[in-house]
Amino acid sequence: MPCKPGHLRDPLSRGGIRTDLAVEAREMLLQEPSGGDIPGVESQSLEEGDMHISRVKVTSPEAAEKLGKVMGSYITIEARGLRRKDPQLQEEVSQALARELGLLMGLEKEAKKTVLVIGLGNWNVTPDALGPRVVQGLLVTRHILALEPETLGPGFRSVAALSPGVLGLTGVETGEIVQGLVEKVRPDMILTVDALAARNMERLHTTIQIADTGIHPGSGVGNRRLPINRETMGMPVYALGVPTVVDAVTIAVDAMNQLVESLKDSAGEESKVYQVLRDMSWDDKRRLLTEVLSPYNGNLMVTPKEVDTLIEDTARLIAGGINAALHPNIEPADASKYLH
Repeated sequence: MPCKPGHLRDPLSRGGIRTDLAVEAREMLLQEPSGGDIPGVESQSLEEGDMHISRVKVTSPEAAEKLGKVMGSYITIEARGLRRKDPQLQEEVSQALARELGLLMGLEKEAKKTVLVIGLGNWNVTPDALGPRVVQGLLVTRHILALEPETLGPGFRSVAALSPGVLGLTGVETGEIVQGLVEKVRPDMILTVDALAARNMERLHTTIQIADTGIHPGSGVGNRRLPINRETMGMPVYALGVPTVVDAVTIAVDAMNQLVESLKDSAGEESKVYQVLRDMSWDDKRRLLTEVLSPYNGNLMVTPKEVDTLIEDTARLIAGGINAALHPNIEPADASKYLH
C-alpha cells in the first residue's frame, strides 16, 4: 500500500533544505556519506538536444522515507536555456512535456475520459500565479462536447479547468473545493498545476516536474494543506509543477560555503575565521542565518527579478504541452494556436 503523505518526514526538506523536486532530493541523498545506489529508487536519465530528462520512481516505503517523497513516479524535464527566451527551445520542451505527460497519464488508453485540470496558486502573487495562468491558456471542451459535439469533431477530449484560489482568498481549503467539484463534474482523472520550490537557483523556471502522486497545495512555501491525491479524491491525481522560488536561507548557506572555500584559498587553513566557518555544521549555519532573517520569520523566499516575464512564458509553454497531451487532434507543434 502506498505511503500516505502524513506518514513521511516533511517532503519539503532534507536536512533543512527546502525542495519540491524529487531529482534534487535524490541528488542530496547521493551526496551523503552513505550515498550510492538507493534501494527502492529506480532512476533513468537521457539527453534530448538541449533538454535533460530524468525519471525517478520510488518503489518502497523505506525509500520514500529517505527521500521525503511519496511513492510513485517523478519525471523531470530540464532545459537551462528556457530563461533565455528561446522560442525554438520552448517549442521542443512543450512537445517533450506533451509526450511525457501523455505516457504518465496513459492518455492513449483513456481517449474518452474526462480530465479536470486544477490551477493551484494565488493569481495576485506573481511567483504563485503559474497555475491560474496555465488554466487561462487551456482548451476546455467539456461543455462543448456535452452541448454541441459536432462543433469540435473527433480527436478532442472532455476537459474542464478551474483556478480555485487559495485559503487566504476564499476561506475554504483548496482540497475541499476540489472535492466538491469532483462530486459534481465526476471526472476520470485530475491534473494539478502549481508553483514549486527548488534547492538550486539554476532550476527556477528551467525545470518541469510531473508526477502521479498528487500534491499538497501551498507546500512550496511551507503551508501544509489538505492533499489532493488518489486517497482524498477517489481517482488518479497527477501533478505538474515548475519551481519559481528558492528558500533564502539555503542561498545564504551556499554563499557562506563559498566564502569558506575563498578564505581557504586566500588566508590558508590557519585562518581563525576559516576554521570557525569550516567547523560549523549545516544546522548551525541554518540556525544562524534564520536568526538574521528573523524579521521574516525565517520564511523568506527568493524569486528572479524578471519573474513576470518568466511566469508568462512558462505558463504558455505548459498550457501548450497540456493541450497537445489532452487532445489527440492537436499536434504538439500547433498547440500554441489554441492559447488565449
